[in-house]
Parts: sequence; C-alpha cells; structure tokens
Amino acid sequence: MDNFRFYLLVLLAIVQYTTSAGTNSTHLDFVKTSCKTTLHLALCVNSLSNYAASIKGNDQQLAKAAITVSLNNAKSAAAYISKLAGTSNKKSREYQALKDCVNSMTSCVASLTQSVQELGKMGQFKGQSFVWHMNNVQTWVSSALTHQHTCTGGFYDRSMNGKVKDAVNKRMRSVSQITSNALALVNGFAVRHKEVTDNP
Repeated sequence: MDNFRFYLLVLLAIVQYTTSAGTNSTHLDFVKTSCKTTLHLALCVNSLSNYAASIKGNDQQLAKAAITVSLNNAKSAAAYISKLAGTSNKKSREYQALKDCVNSMTSCVASLTQSVQELGKMGQFKGQSFVWHMNNVQTWVSSALTHQHTCTGGFYDRSMNGKVKDAVNKRMRSVSQITSNALALVNGFAVRHKEVTDNP
C-alpha cells in the first residue's frame, strides 16, 4: 500500500510538472508572437520572457509588463545620468546637457508611471470610457519616448563628442528601444480590444 501511494505521488508530480512546463511554453510563445509586431524583436522577447507566466497570454498584462520594464529601465538610466552630472571635470555645455537630460528623464519616468497605473485599471472601463483611458496610456508612452529623444538630442553638437556623450547615447538607445517596443504592444492591445468590441 505504501509503495502504491509512493508511485501515485511520483506520477502526480510528473503530470503536474509536464502540465506546468507546457503551460509556461505556451505563455512564452504568446510573448514571442506578440513581440513580432515590435521593431526590436530580440530585445522584446528577452525583456519580457521572465514575465511570461504572469502575462498568461493576456494582451493587457503584456502591455502592462512592457511598460513596467520600460519604467524600470528609465529609472535606472535617470539615476545613471544624474550620477554622471554629479561628477566633476565636465565641460560647461556637457554639464548642461546632462542636467537637461536628467530633467527630461524625470518627466519620462512620470509619464511611464502614469501609464502603468492607468493600464492597471483598464479592465473596469468599457466603450468610449475605455477608448479615452487607452488614449491616455498611448499618449503618455509616446511622451516618454519623446522625452528620451530630447535627452540624447542635447548631445548633438560635435564639440561634445567623447566618453560622456557615448555613455549617454549607449544607455538611452537601449531605453528608447524598450519603450518603442512597449508602445507597439500597447497599440496592439488597443487594436485587439477594439476588434473584440466591434465583433462580439
């Protein structure tokens, strides 16, 4: 009897593991398929793979996860650039560009924070109310992307070529690509929700 129970428990564990593995694979496939709509596919899959289990094939959760990743990266970049601005031995124009970039990234973080909060409440909105709140999310993510471009735009002058400019551009390139992906996934969620609403 004891042996029977033991084998039964082992069999149950195997079934649960197999089911879990299959489910996780399905969730990851959803992320990979959704990321095909973005400009930076590999980066999209890499940044969202760890969220696949919580996304569970849900467009809203996918969009929220994408913005959350963007927000976390924006916060990290803002802290990094702020630290650069606080170090000595900077040219006056270089220092001003860094300060302006910090201001832009502060606005960027605020926009993405609003987006995450708004998107988290989307399930309670319907019809025109949903459209209005969805437009808010899209506007804020677009605004965040603009703030990121404004940051790097401050270093356009060739007189600022050097390690600081290269460091900022490298960091911001990744942040902008992640935010661009997030915007594409947000737009995809908006379109699919409209299709479902129009064709119940």
